[in-house]
Amino acid sequence: MNYLQRIGYWGDHHHPKWIDIVRIAFGVFLLFKGVEFANDMSRTMSLMSAQTPFSELVIIFLYHYIVFAHLLGGLLLSLGLLTRFACLIQIPVLLGAIVFINSSNGLWKHFSELFLCLFVLLVLVYFLVVGSGPWSLDRAMDLERRNSRHP
Repeated sequence: MNYLQRIGYWGDHHHPKWIDIVRIAFGVFLLFKGVEFANDMSRTMSLMSAQTPFSELVIIFLYHYIVFAHLLGGLLLSLGLLTRFACLIQIPVLLGAIVFINSSNGLWKHFSELFLCLFVLLVLVYFLVVGSGPWSLDRAMDLERRNSRHP
């Protein structure tokens, strides 16, 4: 068993049920952030173009990736379906927000969004390690698969 499989095995067997409530709420939060970004395209695009050295085409691609990652990742996290994949598509968005957006807005201002970005990044890394938990579609599908093999 390689190192990643051992981490996944450990995460699957050391997951309290109350963490699933946190995962569901966190997924809904990310889903709403995706809707917020989708509804405020002009503000998000202008902020990205002012803070990053990329061309307009790259900024449009990044904007669509951010909205897609938040919508799909939030939905998958809240359902507990492909949780590790949902975390993996979210992590580059948060790293970009920390490096490009927050670094130029004043990292240590009193109400900086850096702390929210760091918190969200830490929660994503946590769910990347521990997985979906007992109250998830991943677990339900795994149990269904096991039951169908052993009648």
